[in-house]
Amino acid sequence: MTTNKKNLLVELFVEELPPKALKKLGDAFAGVLRDQLVAQGLVDAGAVLTAYASPRRLAAHITDVASQAADKAVSQKLMPVSVGLDASGQPTPALLKKLASLGADASAVAGLKRAQDGKAEALFFESTARGATLADGLQKALAEAVAKLPIPKVMSYQLETGELPGWTSVSFVRPAHGLVALHGTDVVPLQALGLQSGRETHGHRFEASVDPVVLRGADSYALQLQDEGAVIASFEARRLEIARQLSEAALQVGAGSVPIDDDALLDEVTALVERPNVLVCEFEREFLDVPQECLILTMKANQKYFPLLDAHGKLTNKFLVVSNIRPDDASAVIGGNERVVRPRLADAKFFFDQDRKKSLASRVEQLNKVVYHNKLGTQGERVTRVMHIARAIAEQLGNAELAKQATQAAQLAKADLVTDMVGEFPELQGTMGRYYALHDGLDHSVADAIEDHYKPRFAGDTLPRGDVGVVVALADKLETLVGMFGIGNLPSGDRDPFALRRHALGVIRMLIEKKLPLELQPLLAKAAQQFSAIAGFDADGAVNGLQAFIFDRLSGSLREQGASAQEAEAVLSSQPQRLALVPELLAAVRAFAALPEAPALAAANKRIGNILKKSPEADAHVNTALFREPAEGALYEAMQSVVPKADAQFAAGDYTASLQTLAALRAPVDAFFDGVMVNADEADLRLNRLGLLSKLHAAMNRVAQLERLAV
Repeated sequence: MTTNKKNLLVELFVEELPPKALKKLGDAFAGVLRDQLVAQGLVDAGAVLTAYASPRRLAAHITDVASQAADKAVSQKLMPVSVGLDASGQPTPALLKKLASLGADASAVAGLKRAQDGKAEALFFESTARGATLADGLQKALAEAVAKLPIPKVMSYQLETGELPGWTSVSFVRPAHGLVALHGTDVVPLQALGLQSGRETHGHRFEASVDPVVLRGADSYALQLQDEGAVIASFEARRLEIARQLSEAALQVGAGSVPIDDDALLDEVTALVERPNVLVCEFEREFLDVPQECLILTMKANQKYFPLLDAHGKLTNKFLVVSNIRPDDASAVIGGNERVVRPRLADAKFFFDQDRKKSLASRVEQLNKVVYHNKLGTQGERVTRVMHIARAIAEQLGNAELAKQATQAAQLAKADLVTDMVGEFPELQGTMGRYYALHDGLDHSVADAIEDHYKPRFAGDTLPRGDVGVVVALADKLETLVGMFGIGNLPSGDRDPFALRRHALGVIRMLIEKKLPLELQPLLAKAAQQFSAIAGFDADGAVNGLQAFIFDRLSGSLREQGASAQEAEAVLSSQPQRLALVPELLAAVRAFAALPEAPALAAANKRIGNILKKSPEADAHVNTALFREPAEGALYEAMQSVVPKADAQFAAGDYTASLQTLAALRAPVDAFFDGVMVNADEADLRLNRLGLLSKLHAAMNRVAQLERLAV
């Protein structure tokens, strides 16, 4: 049985870890340690795991860890009885040799267990395996945790210890300098990365009150590091403390002030500091003349600062710095950060002022010198294609003014790529285009479209705010999708360098959420026409492959939104070209599926489909004079009454009512299959009955392929 349960603490003390990977590294290190100890029986699955991760440490605290795992009964298959025992029941040489390899002799034969193993009876040797000791089990678990760490980039370094310092090379995420392993108050002897375990660790580089920090036991780890080492070891606790200080500092600046909301930035800063101290800094108000997106980006990306916004979401000239030290007089730290940010903001102002000296329209020609793709030409050629696609979409929507504005916006949409600001901050493409378009005196709808044509940029992102933006965004994504499919540059596995999956979902969302009266295949065909000058471009393959790709993405999207696989297949199997109607079709299918008649009709529809697949000669012609069974006439009469009404409801767009009307056919359909032999010997009877089923099948599948609902 397990003995001596105590809490366990394991820490690797290392040089500064990569901040963007710290949380993942900490969780992985602790999780693998715990899982390995559970697998060896040293820890129950319900044990509490606490992961610690700071810039210079990865650690795990696990409750109720045994000093030795319980012994386990082991049953080992030896060989078939017919091989291990001779005709008189005596052990064969093969059996004795096998037992000897297990440390047993002929005396163990009597205790062997017989059990059925497949078709033959086999001999099993039962023994007791001694449970792993904590020292052995933890050594194995630590080695596994180190090996499985999701290291972004491995470093190789030489050890400074041993007989030949500097001759032994180690590979790890960063050079490791300390290893702690405490079971309660006792040190567990371990080795890893050239280190021997002990109870000493190190706190803050400058503010620890003692060095080293000598840990009393596993449970004093976090408290001792905080009190003696000036380090908040927990990533989550440190993150909460930073968020608290940010909010508090913002309130001190003024009512309504809030720090920028950026979880990724908060995570990164949490990974950069051990003892957070938020300070308020400021810059000259003149920089606020620069678009706030530029200033916010340079402060966040380059300096890891938190810009402060006012109650209306406008940038103020104050920002928050998360310092890693707490001096009595913070003025030097504040002044230093203010001096550092000033040149960054000055650069942004310079880029903005310089860019506005040239209009967007004057920059379009430069796009002909920017390569988009070696098989698809330059950004200038791409812009021309997007312009033609955007004009065609707008004209199809029947709006001459929309076509004019969409063409202009498409022409200028990529022009900011050759500005100084976007050259420095690629994340601002589109955003700067909007500012420069407004500076050039262009219409707001055109300027908004220049910014919005990249939308949606990610899952859950907003769609373009106006019709012009929607048209240009749709044209831009269709150009990318058709172009890449036409040259065979398709996503595979996790690789999707041109974000084609995201572009496809963007097309789907715009067609559906904006309720655009556009059909998919003609859209793709129109886009494909723009690539006619490109040698080797497979237009037909692009249209067909992309259409299947889009329906596959749509199916996945519907399932993520709660539709069952059967419901999604029922709606999409016939590839409805007006994607804007898909939500209504799905709602109709769901309502139909809830009817008591639905299972029987779905099953009948599947049966009819199978029959018709085997009868290619069938058509929808029906001759009532050839009816022989009452059920034939009854079904025909019911269809004459029900189908026209369902068709009228379908034509009016009331798909739910159309399917519910068809539910009235359940009884005559059931009676037909109960009383009519479809494949009659007489050819005319058989063809007439197949014709009746063909008409029924067509009527029942106008909204969706109901057979997909059959279990």
